[in-house]
This record gives sequence, C-alpha cells and structure tokens, in this order.
Amino acid sequence: MFIDEAKIHVKAGDGGSGCVAFRREKYRPRGGPDGGSGGKGGDVVLRAEPGLSSLLDFQRKRHFKAKRGRHGEGSSKDGASGDDIIINVPVGTIVKDEGGETLADLDSPGAVFVAARGGAGGRGNTHFVTSTRRAPAFAEKGEPGEERWIELELRLLADVGLVGLPNVGKSSLIARVSAARPKIADYPFTTLVPNLGVAEAGETTFVVADIPGLIEGASGGAGLGDQFLRHVARTAVLVHILDLAATDRDPVENFDTVNREMATGHPDLASRPQFVAGNKIDLPEARERADDVKSAIESRGYHFYPISAATGEGLHELLVAVAGRVEIARELQRAEAEEPPVLSGPAPRPRARDFSVERQENGDFSVKGSYVERLVVMTDFGNEEGVAHLQSTLKSIGVERALSEAGARAGDTVVIGEAEFEFAPSLDLSRHESHEKE
Repeated sequence: MFIDEAKIHVKAGDGGSGCVAFRREKYRPRGGPDGGSGGKGGDVVLRAEPGLSSLLDFQRKRHFKAKRGRHGEGSSKDGASGDDIIINVPVGTIVKDEGGETLADLDSPGAVFVAARGGAGGRGNTHFVTSTRRAPAFAEKGEPGEERWIELELRLLADVGLVGLPNVGKSSLIARVSAARPKIADYPFTTLVPNLGVAEAGETTFVVADIPGLIEGASGGAGLGDQFLRHVARTAVLVHILDLAATDRDPVENFDTVNREMATGHPDLASRPQFVAGNKIDLPEARERADDVKSAIESRGYHFYPISAATGEGLHELLVAVAGRVEIARELQRAEAEEPPVLSGPAPRPRARDFSVERQENGDFSVKGSYVERLVVMTDFGNEEGVAHLQSTLKSIGVERALSEAGARAGDTVVIGEAEFEFAPSLDLSRHESHEKE
C-alpha cells in the first residue's frame, strides 16, 4: 500500500536531575559538595532511508519517545545521556508542523532532522560553589524534552514526471521505456499509486514517475489529482501525454485542462520544462489528427512528439530530447548547491537578557524568554536555597528592574512559563503562592 501522508507525535527525553551530595571520606574533615549533573535527554531524529517507499509504517505507530537522561550521583558522577531515537522515513519526505509550515525537506539519502530535542541535564551542587557559598545544598532539576505533533508528506523524487488525463497511456509508456511493470487496463484510474522507472538515452539515465491521472478540478480535490499533484512538484521535466486516438475528447482541450490544474495546485509548474507526446500514433485515427494537434501545441510554445507506447515509434526522439533537458536541470542544481543544506544544527544557546515583559489584560505580568523559562522549570521549589538562587539570578539579569519599569507593584502576579509568583521587593520568590498554573 502506498501512503504519502502521516501525522506523528514525537517526545524527546527529559534531562536527568542534578544531585545534592557531600563527601564523607575519612581523613578529609572538610568534605565538600560532590553531586554530579544529570544526563541530557535523547533526541528524536528523522533520517531519510533509501530503502523505504511510503509512510505506511506510521499508520500503525504514531507515538515516538526518546530515553531520558540518568540522574547525577554522588562522588561527582554525572548521569548518562539518554539514547536518541532514529525514525527512518523515505527519501523525499517533507516535515511540517501542525500549522503547515515546512520544517525540513529530507530530499537526499541520509539527510537527518532533529524533530524534538532532549532536555538538558540539571547541574549538581558542585556547580554552584562560590567564594561565599562553599556548601550549596541545592541542584537543578532536569529540563523537560521537547514534544510536538508533526506532519510527514512524501513527494517522489524523479527527474521526469509523466502527466495527463486518465487512460492516455502513461503506464504503457513507462513500461516501454523502463523495467517498471505498472498495472495497465482500458479504464480510468487504473494507476492508483505513482510508479517509478529508470529510462536511458545515450549516456544519460533518469528516473521517470508515472503520476496518476489528473482530471478537471483535481487541484480542488476532484478525482485522484489532489493526492498526487504534490509529486509533480518534485520533477525537473514534465512529459505531457495526449491520447490522439480518443474520439470522445479533444486532445488540445485535455492538454489545457491538465496544465490549468497543475498551475492551480503548484503555480511554479507553469514554468517547468514540458514536452508533449501524442500517443497511439500507430492507430490510423491518431495519425490523421497528429498534424492538427502538433500545430495547436507548438503554437502554445511546446515541442510535440508523435509516439506509440505500444510499438515504440517516436520514442527515441522523445527520450533524447528529454535526456538533454534533464542534463541541463542537473547542471543548474549542481551550480545552486554549493553547500549541502543544514537541516538541523545545534540549538542556539539562549541568552540571559533575551526576555520580554508584557502586561496581560487581567493585570498579570508575563515574562517570556527561553533563558528565564528554563531557569524556572529547572528550579526545585521545594528547596529554599534553590529558590533563593533563582531569585538572585533573575535579579542579576534584570528581570526585577524590567518588571518595575513595566508597572509591576508589590503583590502583582508574575507569570514565567507555567509558574506564577507574587511580585515583591527584590522579587522575593520565597513568597510565591502557586508554582504551577492549574
């Protein structure tokens, strides 16, 4: 079964918590803190795998979760990082968020994208020793890993796309020029999934995709076209197949209909190189109308080739022309691809002073920023010393000043991430009423 769309939920591993510990060794009366840090949570990684051809596996399994990091231990032992989870997807898979924004295009074998990043491990108490705080009795909690729903969309990777109305001979043509053996029959929508084949002309080999039949209204959901127009967008060259022997339809009108639907579904297809092949030239009725169709097509600025998928007549000339255009497209691609795109690099380290303060309609004050939100979520509010450290840090990076300048007064509610605090002089977080919003 060919499945080209899927929606999955990914959850990265949480970071391990830091450890609060002190040395208790004979002959070392001073001891000291020696709590290790927690390990990083595992990432959820998508990888383009050449051996896959559909997204069928994601109909059976939709939830993926990476391992969490281990907690830190005494004797300065850091916790191990959680294992990443690798999800293999077909080459040509596009990754989108729930809003439809493209996050990554895995269009080459081995390409990877980090769909969810593991949380950082919390620091153990050894990291909080200062000249005035010699025995810190607090540590950080592990940072939660990212989680979200993502949408996967498969677009076939082919050099040449065969397009046209149903039952014009696309499957017969791909079977003639390649080793592909698609289902062929004399009724509409014989092809229910795209077929791929490898053709050659001279020293050039190229992948041909037989795109299932498009009909009028396909871009709006009619027939099968709305499911398969996305695959046409991948191809560098189009070969438009017309049935010259059909007595119940005008090949030129059919040509205009399919082009209109492709341009509506993907506007950039209007400028895609396109060759027109008039099929079934071996039949008398097709040969009779070939000249008229050729004149009409060439008046629109396209090259026309009379062919017969059944006998092979005219195919050599068509393949040579297509191969030449494929080589030009490949040269352009090589010139544009100076460096391979980085689909997902390391997450930028949040900066302490990159935060904002906003007053909400209900009078509360909201502090937003990756760094401050991360500080709060990794603070153990059951530890007074840890809360005091958070208080000092927020004051030092300017949060208290920013709140005061925004109009916050003692007793006002301050929201940071999922936590709520009561604003007080020196941002006394020890007086906070609710750590988590209900």
